[in-house]
Amino acid sequence: MSTADPDSDPAREAVASAYQRFEPRAYLRNNYAPPRGNLSSPDGVGPWKLRCLAQTFATGEVFGRTLIDIGSGPTIYQLLSACAHFEDITMTDFLEVNRQELGLWLREEPGAFDWSTYSQHVCLIEDKGESWQEKEHQLRSRVKRVLPIDVHQPQPLGAGDLAPLPADALVSAFCLEAVSPDLTSFQRALDHITTLLRPEGHLLLIGALEESWYLAGEARLAVVPVCEREVREALVRSGYRVRDLRTYTMPAHLRTGVDDVKGIFFAWAQKVRV
Repeated sequence: MSTADPDSDPAREAVASAYQRFEPRAYLRNNYAPPRGNLSSPDGVGPWKLRCLAQTFATGEVFGRTLIDIGSGPTIYQLLSACAHFEDITMTDFLEVNRQELGLWLREEPGAFDWSTYSQHVCLIEDKGESWQEKEHQLRSRVKRVLPIDVHQPQPLGAGDLAPLPADALVSAFCLEAVSPDLTSFQRALDHITTLLRPEGHLLLIGALEESWYLAGEARLAVVPVCEREVREALVRSGYRVRDLRTYTMPAHLRTGVDDVKGIFFAWAQKVRV
């Protein structure tokens, strides 16, 4: 939990307070176990997200030494394709319970969430002849640190030299819209994380479309609803060239009552050199 700064506001503080009730296992169950976690149907949300990431990395344009995952939450799937292209990966989250959940998986401890179906699916679509065990080993070996982050601070990782900066690439999934009380706050958070990225570096951003709330156990979290146009405009305002922006409409059978999400967006954006 970060301490309040002079320019903090009540709306942001309310978001931070609500997240103290966030339950990682409930969130994982709601979104990454069946039915949403069923990867056997190609038109499911899980395969769509994994395909967007794999296809972007398959272009050969997104690579480097350092990558930061912004607001990892308790999930690792968003890095399964990335880990072949970056040797130094930093995972981050505002909540200690999520950082602890990530630690269980990274250390292969008993009780860690089982991501093997996701790893298997990524190996299948990448088709490099890699086993899912090799994929997971590579990711674990390349995640060098799991750090606290607050995207509402001008220095989201704090003032220390905890991660190598600027990063060659950023990944962020379901973070900015889920922690921002309004669109202005969303834009400012995007500006803040962009300072962590080198000029001409790449941002891969995944998020919810037209969602206003979601459940994570006892916690009911507010989300700022965004549409495709607002995502595109925010990226441009933060100094990016949008390379790709795709959307997915959540089918009726995956609208399970754990949120009111209408769809998902995937954006590949490149920071413009000023």
